Amino acid sequence: MRQSNTKKELTAALYVRLSRDDNLGGDSYSIVNQKKLLTKVAKEKGYTNLLTYCDDGISGVTMDRPSYKQMISDIKSSKISAVFVKDLSRLGRNYIEVGRLTEEFFPAYDIRFVAVSDNIDTQEGENELAPIKNLFNEWYHATFPRNGRNIAATYSISRHIQNHIRIRNELKMIRKI
Repeated sequence: MRQSNTKKELTAALYVRLSRDDNLGGDSYSIVNQKKLLTKVAKEKGYTNLLTYCDDGISGVTMDRPSYKQMISDIKSSKISAVFVKDLSRLGRNYIEVGRLTEEFFPAYDIRFVAVSDNIDTQEGENELAPIKNLFNEWYHATFPRNGRNIAATYSISRHIQNHIRIRNELKMIRKI
């Protein structure tokens, strides 16, 4: 339910996260650069009050992260109207929980969700690839552990993707009925 509170209308959460496992590319993945990118994009989209939530050094596999939990609390308290992340994996690497957030929780609280690098902006419509990217984010953690690549697990991905696409198509047909 959209509130007419002007402060909420123009307030965006910038959620940044970097786990030790994600620290692959140096500066391009740093917390500082995530904040700069998200600040620029949020301001370009008209948000004037920016609240930064930072979980540095915490894996996205767990949803038990202090700043993440604070952001969720602030959403429930109607303090923000949009959430900006660098990409879906910053929000989390738990397929079910991130899916619940993006497909149920954010719409229930009328939250605009923007994942910059994934070209996801819920104000611009549904992104059909978002659930698949979300799957890959979880599988990335399980399939490509620190000690090397598990190629055998990679081949099972296509079966899971086909299943997911079939289920999403069935849900769309049910919604139309």
